[in-house]
Amino acid sequence: MTYSESSPGGNQTISGGFILVGFSYLNELQILLFLLLLVIYLVALMGNLIIILLIKLNPSLHTPMYFFLVNLSFLEICYTTNVLPQLLVHLLVEEKTISIVGCMVQMLVFTTLGLTECCLLAAMAYDRYVAICNPLHYTTIMSGWVCALLAAVSWTIGLLAEGAETLWLFSLPFCGSNHIHHFFCDIRPVEKMACADTSKNEILGLTMSALFIMGPFLLIILSYVCIISTILRLPSAEGRRKAFSTCSSHLMVVTLFYGTGLFTYLKPKSSSTPESDQMISLIYTVVTPVLNPIIYTLRNKEVKGAFKKTVRKAIFSHNQRP
Repeated sequence: MTYSESSPGGNQTISGGFILVGFSYLNELQILLFLLLLVIYLVALMGNLIIILLIKLNPSLHTPMYFFLVNLSFLEICYTTNVLPQLLVHLLVEEKTISIVGCMVQMLVFTTLGLTECCLLAAMAYDRYVAICNPLHYTTIMSGWVCALLAAVSWTIGLLAEGAETLWLFSLPFCGSNHIHHFFCDIRPVEKMACADTSKNEILGLTMSALFIMGPFLLIILSYVCIISTILRLPSAEGRRKAFSTCSSHLMVVTLFYGTGLFTYLKPKSSSTPESDQMISLIYTVVTPVLNPIIYTLRNKEVKGAFKKTVRKAIFSHNQRP
């Protein structure tokens, strides 16, 4: 680690990089955590890749809902790969360093993907709203170019909004200790390293959260108010069950994603400790990407049917070889 001249407050300005303290306090248990996270990472990669391949190989799944699911699965692969490989290395080595540029890139990718997921979940809720509340015009409203536009807007909003916030944060000087009490470069731990007034950054962060995190969340709630109202008016119990089953997987993913995210970023700072923050962060960076493909596979008859069909086709093709 290198330092430049003293800052106005008397602290040394950080210019070389940071040390991610992570789970150093676990001592010899870090090996056990490494093995556990390695398995989870491989399962997350395999699960999301299977979802993408199933949808690509089965024309029956070439619908708007599964188009957005491909985007979500690709996002989850990027999400975990942005954080977990570095964490796995740091669990095995003593030098848990990351450059300032590397830290900035990791934060940019992480926050961009998080914001994009909010928008994609809102787009998926809108898709379910149109399918259930306006089924006769579904194919017209949710055309291919509309789906592509919604996905492109989701990714663009995430990149532009979080790009501005990340660049603004890293335009500030960092001083004092170079130890970040986290296992990756998240906004709150890095913000604490700044030796300048961060009030404007906090206002920007709250504005971004209100617009691009709570905004999509409110759209999801509004969509499901309309969906539930329509489902309850259906004459048959079987029709209500089928209609609700098409939304149940998405509802579970939304609850998991927003539940952990809101708890992490909206809880009072006074109630936070580095250890508790890291454990909660593990849920939405590691556990959620594993559970999403499981939820969509176990709760979705079309995906399960496509999986069985693909496996049977692969076995049949193998048996036909001379």
